[in-house]
Amino acid sequence: MANAWNETRVSKALGIEYPIIQGPLGGFSSQRLTAAVSNFGGLGSFGAHGLEPKAIEDAIAEIRSLTTKPFAMNLWVSMEDAGARTSDAAAFSRALSYLVPHIETVGGTQPAFTPYKPIRFEDQARVLLDAGVPVFSFIVGIPPKEILDEARKKGIVTLGTATTPDEAIALEEAGVDIVVASGFEAGGHRGSFLRPAADSLTGTFSLVPQTVDAVKIPVVAAGGIADARGIAAAFELGAEGVQMGTVFLACEESGALPLHREAILSGKAGRTALTRGFTGRLARGIDNELLQMLNKPGAEILPYPLQRTLMRSLALPAQKAGRGDLLALWAGQSANLARYPKVSELLRSLVDGAAERLNRPR
Repeated sequence: MANAWNETRVSKALGIEYPIIQGPLGGFSSQRLTAAVSNFGGLGSFGAHGLEPKAIEDAIAEIRSLTTKPFAMNLWVSMEDAGARTSDAAAFSRALSYLVPHIETVGGTQPAFTPYKPIRFEDQARVLLDAGVPVFSFIVGIPPKEILDEARKKGIVTLGTATTPDEAIALEEAGVDIVVASGFEAGGHRGSFLRPAADSLTGTFSLVPQTVDAVKIPVVAAGGIADARGIAAAFELGAEGVQMGTVFLACEESGALPLHREAILSGKAGRTALTRGFTGRLARGIDNELLQMLNKPGAEILPYPLQRTLMRSLALPAQKAGRGDLLALWAGQSANLARYPKVSELLRSLVDGAAERLNRPR
């Protein structure tokens, strides 16, 4: 008799019942969502890349107070782009000029220039290693060998993200346990690192089977997967697990604003686009007035993470004003397939639907 669909190398390595990974969701992570996914039997993830080490330590402690199951903490290996440390007040003023009319419209206050204060990836990773988190996932590069070696010694499972088969090979050669093959349909940032993100736009249906053929370690499919049909398709392509972001972002347990969740669940998020304007790095969000303005030729965009910080001067007053058209609303290309506002309902639909499709006699 064939194994059940959920009995894969991914579920075994991670110590979970179902090989369904909740995407880390960056600044919209929540300890509540992470724990809920893990408690159900999947792998909850918490995006910690923008946090100081002490805040990461506190987040881990809170997640552990909510679940005894495995969970993942996610970091970005590359924490800044070229020019971040030398960008000056003049560049800040030019970039701000594009936001000023919108800031004034929603009654916000123009920010003042402050020098860049970097957060070190190594300091963040030290917290994860010292805490002995079950799973350490990362994007935008490969951690130094000593970090991966220590994770292995401590029994921490590592997940690296690849946007091309070459990146998957590099991750395997570095000793990473599992590779997440992220297609360009994905919402938010995908984490390219061997070539620029704009030159690494491979779709999930093309990327997954090529990655499966290129490496021996287990492959998790990501990008545009929003329901059980997507899970079944990913498994047919050779994946042994899936990572899903937008459908979890739409759940009330996430850290997303109500208007962000509603934008996804309304069925009106069919048009998404790529932009550097929200953070300084290429990412996918719902196509709205803000995205179109920042994508205009000549718009000044600061290096990551300076642009991300600058955008907060508009985000906070726009939130209060309920102006979704002036917010960065992350979403993948399958956002209109999101149906469930509660994480338990979403996971039940995914597990039942995957079992129905993948456990059929061949």
